[in-house]
Amino acid sequence: MSVFGWPVRIYWEDTDAGGVVYHANYVRFMERARTEWLRAQGIDQLALRQTTSLGFVVRDMHLDFLRPARLDDELRVTVAVKERRSASMLFDQEIVRGDESLVRARVRAACVNLDTMRPAQIPAGLFPTEFPFT
Repeated sequence: MSVFGWPVRIYWEDTDAGGVVYHANYVRFMERARTEWLRAQGIDQLALRQTTSLGFVVRDMHLDFLRPARLDDELRVTVAVKERRSASMLFDQEIVRGDESLVRARVRAACVNLDTMRPAQIPAGLFPTEFPFT
């Protein structure tokens, strides 16, 4: 399975009064990593929206918080495709500090028509290469 990684540094704005990352910010970091993964696949989300009215929305997310991140930590957020269906994709994501796993997530993103918010088939050929699934 191919794994995409994206770096994150923790700033004051990411933390609570104790200097620990606020839990909702991990979701933001994972969203940004999936966006950067799409960019790395050559997918421009704005162009996709303008030409097809399609986009991806989170359908389901399971999070496991293992350890906290703190101010000034350097993290890596990973994205790995686990499954592709006709109208959704399942991702495994992890936020790590060095070799230490901080947060693990399983995220299902659905392809929808953004005008109607109804499920839509992922266009054939949208992704330049198919993903090896495990």
